Amino acid sequence: MSVLVLRKKATQEETREMMKNLESYIKVAVDISKGILAGGGVLHADCESVLIQEGSRQEDIWGADWYPESQEIRFEAMINLAPRRKNRSMEIQDPNIREKVKMVIQNLLEK
Repeated sequence: MSVLVLRKKATQEETREMMKNLESYIKVAVDISKGILAGGGVLHADCESVLIQEGSRQEDIWGADWYPESQEIRFEAMINLAPRRKNRSMEIQDPNIREKVKMVIQNLLEK
């Protein structure tokens, strides 16, 4: 499993590495406080775990999927199901949090 932590724009090689597990998309966990992400795991929880090991707080981490070919983001992940954070769905419900996740993904993964 190849989970990479990105603090700056991903190179083509890093993007290919993160796509090895799922081929057409990348599961990511985004730390909206630090503006970083971990990507490339089989599960969003794999990416979340790496961020926590790097010092991120779980309450700042949200999951999404990134589709490099279409540059599309999907905001669904099991790690988003967090009633104590007032998110009672796998999809990120708060538009402000969605926008923060989107901005980090665009800054670090978009072409």
